[in-house]
Amino acid sequence: MTPIERLIQKRPWRFAASTRRRAWRPRWRWGKLPTIDIWRGPLRPIPRITQRFMPKGLYARSLIIIIAPVVLLQGVVTVVFMERHWQLVTHRLSTAVVRDIAAITDLVEAQPPGSDYSQVISIARNRLGLNVSVLPPGPLPPLAPKPFFNILDGILSEEITARIGRPFWIDTVGQSKIVEVRIQLDGKVLRVFAPRNSAYASNTHIFLVWMVGTSLVLMIIAILFLRNQIRPIQALAAAAEGFGRGQPMPPDFRPRGASEVRRASLAFIQMRDRIERQMEQRTAMLTGVSHDLRTILTRFRLQLALLGEGEDQDELNADVDEMQRMLEGYLAFAKDEAAEEVGELDLVPVLGKFRTEAKLKGKQISVEIVGDPRLAVRPDSFTRMVTNVVTNALRHGDRIRVRANHQGRWLTITVEDNGTGIAAEQREEVFKPFVRLDTARNIDSGGTGLGLAIARDIARSHGGDILLSDSDLGGLRALIRVPA
Repeated sequence: MTPIERLIQKRPWRFAASTRRRAWRPRWRWGKLPTIDIWRGPLRPIPRITQRFMPKGLYARSLIIIIAPVVLLQGVVTVVFMERHWQLVTHRLSTAVVRDIAAITDLVEAQPPGSDYSQVISIARNRLGLNVSVLPPGPLPPLAPKPFFNILDGILSEEITARIGRPFWIDTVGQSKIVEVRIQLDGKVLRVFAPRNSAYASNTHIFLVWMVGTSLVLMIIAILFLRNQIRPIQALAAAAEGFGRGQPMPPDFRPRGASEVRRASLAFIQMRDRIERQMEQRTAMLTGVSHDLRTILTRFRLQLALLGEGEDQDELNADVDEMQRMLEGYLAFAKDEAAEEVGELDLVPVLGKFRTEAKLKGKQISVEIVGDPRLAVRPDSFTRMVTNVVTNALRHGDRIRVRANHQGRWLTITVEDNGTGIAAEQREEVFKPFVRLDTARNIDSGGTGLGLAIARDIARSHGGDILLSDSDLGGLRALIRVPA
């Protein structure tokens, strides 16, 4: 047996205790401090509720960041400092008034019965500023209801009870500048009218006015400066949103504001220039390629015309036509009508032409337009997007329902059919270029696989999207949603 084993066998409790200590000892690592999640239990819904009621705009949130601390500071200063200062000053003033009333009470009680109290009344009026009168004996008036927050009433009552110790009645309620105090004496009632400002700190509102007025001035100045700082950010957001819709840059847009905002605006302008330059280069390249390929196809047509008529010539002409159609589709997908300007488009003729097309194919279609049929888009691109989606529905279904809803800032076009539909796991695949769900090898039995890809590309270039789902008619529902 080794020495360590003998030691463990001799003193097992020592190693057991050390093992327990090691087992419960937390292992700290630099940069791996334990965190405490305070948003658990009853506090869990607080972040969601705050996000729901918080404003979404940067300007409104910045105003809250400025105004909330000022309002909180004003509340703390008013409640803590002013309440204590107000109460302390009122207590001292009330104590001084009650001392004067107590002195007058002693003088009245010191006079013999039936004597004249004119000398006491004169001293109270001239020396103490109190209007004193001695009334015949009688009950004190009933107590009137007191307001919820009345410092003077409580302090004055406490001081009279402590210094005079007689039944009393006070009236401090109302807008009067006089405080009335009645004290029950032996065989008489002493009535005292004291100025309200001698027992109550009535000039505190001046401090409140100055404090609130100064805060308002500072907040107005801060809001004006904040508005000037937020405007460049809003202009940058509007320019970026317009660029996403294909609209030209606003003529008054330029880098303004803080240095960070200027850098972001300058980066956006440079990015836009690079994208437009790249699109122009791509368009020029595609135009050249299209011209060269069309020249070759024209040469094929000429050589086929010289061969004479026959079955082989008809098949070759069909192949050349199919190549021409595929070429136009590929070029349209790559070009994506990028150079088209934004204009006004009327949905009535755009959707109305599908009635004629469905009638020629012997299919039923219903078209409904809700709201304003006019919208600001790139007309040719938008028409092509809607045509691709509706043509897809006409190809696969016998009953088609088209509904356009233009209310507010958004246009929603729903195209439904009663065809076979598309499986849920394949609905994103159909938007990829050159993806076809039909299994036929002959390209005449289907399209080039670019229709929905072009449609979604156009929708996203307008700032919207196209989504596929199940239709109530039993087939597929295509939802086009774009800002307009």
